[in-house]
Amino acid sequence: MPFDSLLAAANASEARTAPSSQYARSSGRAQAGGQNPMKIVMAIIKPFKLDEVRDALTAAGVHGLTVTEVKGYGRQKGHTEIYRGTEYAVNFLPKVKIEVAVASEQADKVVEAITAAAKTGQIGDGKIFVLNLDHAVRIRTGETDSAAL
Repeated sequence: MPFDSLLAAANASEARTAPSSQYARSSGRAQAGGQNPMKIVMAIIKPFKLDEVRDALTAAGVHGLTVTEVKGYGRQKGHTEIYRGTEYAVNFLPKVKIEVAVASEQADKVVEAITAAAKTGQIGDGKIFVLNLDHAVRIRTGETDSAAL
C-alpha cells in the first residue's frame, strides 16, 4: 500500500474515534464562555528578587507557586567575568522562573505584584507571560479547576 494511502487510512481512523477524555479534546469552557476560568502567570526574574516577589505574591493572595532555577538571555546577551585573571564569557545568565496558577480575575493583580517587586530599572529585570489554563486537578482530593488552586 503506498504511503499516501496509509496516511489517508490513519487519518480516517482518527476521525472516527472521538476523544473520550476531557483532556484530549479542546476545552469547551474556553469557547463557550469566551474566557478561561484560570490563568498561569509565568515570570522570569533575577534570582536575588525571589524573596521580594514571593512576599508580594503572598500579600496579593497567592497560596502557592513553583520556582525553577533557569538560565537564559534576552537583550542582555550575557556578559564577561574575570576569574583568577582570566576573562570568561557568560552567555546564559542565571534566572528564576516563577509559575503561579490563579483565577482569571486575579491574574492582573498577580502581574502587578510581580512587576512591582521584581523591577530594578536595569536591563535583565525579566519577563512575565500569562497563559490560559484549561483544567486543573488537585491530586489528593480530586478537586478540579478553580477549587484545585
